[in-house]
Amino acid sequence: MTALDTHTVVAVIGAGAMGAGIAQVAAQAGHPVLLHDMRPGAAQAAIEGLGVQLGKRVDQGKLSAQQRDATLARLHAVQALEELADAGLVIEAIVENLQAKRELFARLEAICPAGCVLASNTSSLSITRIAAGLARPERFLGVHFFNPAPVMALVEIVSGLATAPEVAASLHATAKAWGKAPVHASSTPGFIVNRVARPFYAESLRLLQEGAADCVTLDALMRDAGGFRMGAFELTDLIGHDVNYAVTCSVFEAYYGDMRFQPSLIQAALVDAGRLGRKTGQGFYDYGPAAARPVVSEVRSGVRVDECVVEGDLGVAQSLLARIEAQGIKVSRAPSRVKPAPAAMPGSADLFGRGVIRVGDAVLALSDGRLASQRARDDGLQNLVLFDLALDYATASRIAISWSADTTTAARDQAVALLQAAGLVVSPLADLPGLLVLRTVAMLANEAADAVLNGVASAADVDLAMRKGVNYPQGPLAWADAIGLPGVLAVLDNLQASYGESRYRPSLLIRRAVAEGGALHD
Repeated sequence: MTALDTHTVVAVIGAGAMGAGIAQVAAQAGHPVLLHDMRPGAAQAAIEGLGVQLGKRVDQGKLSAQQRDATLARLHAVQALEELADAGLVIEAIVENLQAKRELFARLEAICPAGCVLASNTSSLSITRIAAGLARPERFLGVHFFNPAPVMALVEIVSGLATAPEVAASLHATAKAWGKAPVHASSTPGFIVNRVARPFYAESLRLLQEGAADCVTLDALMRDAGGFRMGAFELTDLIGHDVNYAVTCSVFEAYYGDMRFQPSLIQAALVDAGRLGRKTGQGFYDYGPAAARPVVSEVRSGVRVDECVVEGDLGVAQSLLARIEAQGIKVSRAPSRVKPAPAAMPGSADLFGRGVIRVGDAVLALSDGRLASQRARDDGLQNLVLFDLALDYATASRIAISWSADTTTAARDQAVALLQAAGLVVSPLADLPGLLVLRTVAMLANEAADAVLNGVASAADVDLAMRKGVNYPQGPLAWADAIGLPGVLAVLDNLQASYGESRYRPSLLIRRAVAEGGALHD
């Protein structure tokens, strides 16, 4: 299916930041654009504001003066909906209110030609419900841009129950021609990004509530070990807790109270207190001029380490050994002496059950989702210190650890000394299942797998959406494949066993892929 011709008139309704941004994208792609807003003068003011922004880009050398002038010449403010009669595509970016949108599109159907495509930029409302009263629902769909639209690459092309496949294909091609990264999604709560991203916030919030560590330490670990641009607390402060909490509640309610999407009482309290983040000056962090800079928790050791013994295969953490050896520490290899617990999932042991590093009296191992004390008891290990997942152990600058109740201070210091020697800053967490990065990535992969299983989107589009829409360092499905699906499934099984909650139930798609020896990513 081909993209809309650049002679096609594109109309955008709503001249706020999102609507103006969409209008800019369409105009820069070569379309004549009509911008409408019910507020008198708002559309013209938005175009003038775009002129200022484009002018700054010219001054920065990122845009030529000719490109700026051509873009602005294609933008036209209109006062009445009736002036949109020649539009071939209308994109709505008004308030998130179902009735308001349905009334608007009913009027547009009477004004625009039968071949016009009508689209909503909604981030949370059902495309099927908006289209239900239309005479031509097959020509209606969601075209969900991310803010700021001129900068963010992702566009979710969302099909409702009645959307014609050729219409969705045409808008997908059009978004691609506009320089965007489009993905197809079906109209289910949260579409792709707002559904799959819930565990990113939820797991950090839960660990905070359970006393694993403070906000600044958890955020630092997500950045420095997980490779995410921001941690959950600084990101929700940036988004605004009223917005982020409302999305979580909306998805939770839409899925009939599924505990995977349960909102956080901590975030609810911030909303109740009016501490909405950066826009109010306080959220998880204090943004006042006199606010003290929070300090990340670290544990240090003055012990000297000269050698260690690696038993078994460290799996995804294998590259950590090269960092250790590069510091002149002798690394010996030996067969594994660890017998995984009888309940361990077959196939998981090679990645998470047997590979350990013995340094002095300490035993270091990558978490498998069990409590450190439980794993020490199950596997017959003393002085067990667990370390967290990292995006890349060869380049990570920080790592989280926890330890079993019987671990001595001397043994913990030996484990910390080895990690320090490898160039890692070590941050301690309370003994909770799966630490932080590992459980978050496992849950992101689990939600992504369920989205694929339920036909929301393809595996490739889910991973693309999470990379381009929220800047994840790797698509969660590809990340799970890289870790090893048996290991990911073991983590989820262990989390569910530890908490006894359906929140951590593994997706059938992951179970099936493990049983078949396949992968999640296309």
